Amino acid sequence: MNRSSPRTGVYVCQCGTNIAATVEVQQVAEFARDLPGVVAARSYSYMCSEPGQALIKQDIHDHGLNRVVVASCSPLMHEPTFRRACTEAGLNPFCMQMANIREHCAWVIDDRQQATAKAKHLVAAAVRRVAQHRPLEMRQVHMEPSALVVGAGIAGIEAALRLAEAGKQVYLVEREPSIGGHMAQLYKTFPTLDCAA
Repeated sequence: MNRSSPRTGVYVCQCGTNIAATVEVQQVAEFARDLPGVVAARSYSYMCSEPGQALIKQDIHDHGLNRVVVASCSPLMHEPTFRRACTEAGLNPFCMQMANIREHCAWVIDDRQQATAKAKHLVAAAVRRVAQHRPLEMRQVHMEPSALVVGAGIAGIEAALRLAEAGKQVYLVEREPSIGGHMAQLYKTFPTLDCAA
């Protein structure tokens, strides 16, 4: 894929009335059409729905998209959904970028004009950012279920014990000749006056 010539599709979600009640989504989609590298821009009622995902997949094939921007809700909620849709259409899932116009615009700005203006800025930023994305590959590597804890003070000892209780092999390293850190240097602790050691 040639990074210098992105072919980006922008998809603006109405999210029912969650976004559309405050943001002029059609206006945002029309704005996106004029952004550099954008070859398709649409708004749809629920982009995360099966028909919404099908729209993205179809455009990837019809327009030869190599980048996708979805302006909708939180990536925490639906980024895996849209990455999966891109993968199913043959596009690397890491060539997709989300713009959160629900939590960052619709839910926090009462003025429709301001919310729409901010949504446009977020979409423009996402289009610029996705143009820099490179395809990545998922890899699986062997992991050793062990941990190294540096410092055998009270915090280090506690961390080592918790990791060991979780079934991990733990290596506890301390530079001093004894463990316990500053706590071991105290005579008694407040308020119980227990022996610190």
